[in-house]
Amino acid sequence: MREMEASVQTDSPARTVQVDGLGAQPGSGMQVVSRALHIRTERGPQFIDITADVQEVIDGAGIRDGFALVFSRHTTAAVRINEAEPHLIADMEQMLEAVIPSCNDYAHNRYAHAEPVNGDRPNGHSHCQHLLLGASEAVPIAGGRLMIGAWQRVFLVELDHGRDREVIINLVGAWGPGHGQ
Repeated sequence: MREMEASVQTDSPARTVQVDGLGAQPGSGMQVVSRALHIRTERGPQFIDITADVQEVIDGAGIRDGFALVFSRHTTAAVRINEAEPHLIADMEQMLEAVIPSCNDYAHNRYAHAEPVNGDRPNGHSHCQHLLLGASEAVPIAGGRLMIGAWQRVFLVELDHGRDREVIINLVGAWGPGHGQ
């Protein structure tokens, strides 16, 4: 297993993304590489387009064909694929609040994250919204490119308040000549 760290430029200057190498399994045939994206979010709900970050990890790893599993390590931040049209994003943020309002009374808020206990904000709604969205997306890779539709983008969806988040990208597939040598 080898360790690696690199910076990733993003489309949004308001956020910082750091990529940490978690390990690789070089050799012939099917291989696996894992990388971690570290992202600072600003608010919830917030849709953060991480498509370019995922593609940069693919480019850096040299995978040719296979798939990327993009996974949020948090129960209040999801990974989803959708369109990056600003009005649609506003609609999706509004829908999350309408379906699972942050102002509702959640038992979780009275127990695990009561402000007097640990200073954290109540976030029962964030956990419930995450239940609807999910933690991961699997995206095919062909010819070294994500095989997403013309309008599709990969999003980290912050459901709580702004904080540091980690997204794991597992690449599984076949690599080009010279990988891991």
